[in-house]
Amino acid sequence: MPISAIKARLPYDAATIWRIITSSDDYRWRSDIARIEKLSDKQFMEHTHSGYATLFTITISQPFERYEFDLENENIKGHWCGLLSERNGQTEIIFTETVFAKKWYLKPFVKTYLRKQQSVYLKDLRQKLLETVR
Repeated sequence: MPISAIKARLPYDAATIWRIITSSDDYRWRSDIARIEKLSDKQFMEHTHSGYATLFTITISQPFERYEFDLENENIKGHWCGLLSERNGQTEIIFTETVFAKKWYLKPFVKTYLRKQQSVYLKDLRQKLLETVR
């Protein structure tokens, strides 16, 4: 299973970042998501602009420190782990995603897909933080 991780140090407190990354109501900052449908306290569905729906099941939620969920759609199945560590007014984030391609012909593209998705997510998160803290 391909694994991709992205790490960054952001000049914001962990509580602010936590609030943004765990909200199923405030998702418009995400350029890759058309909408999020909250199914329960532990499950939500993300819908992309191109119509793909991905089910997320929260497995660990330790406020300001760790957020994990399983994910699945028609093409992939996997797990995402977000770690936050605040120090001196800055928060280091490490987001790791492990994904299995359900279709054999997608396997060669999964790692590239994960890296692109993580890059877009981090770019969008940085922009949202700039707008939030103004």
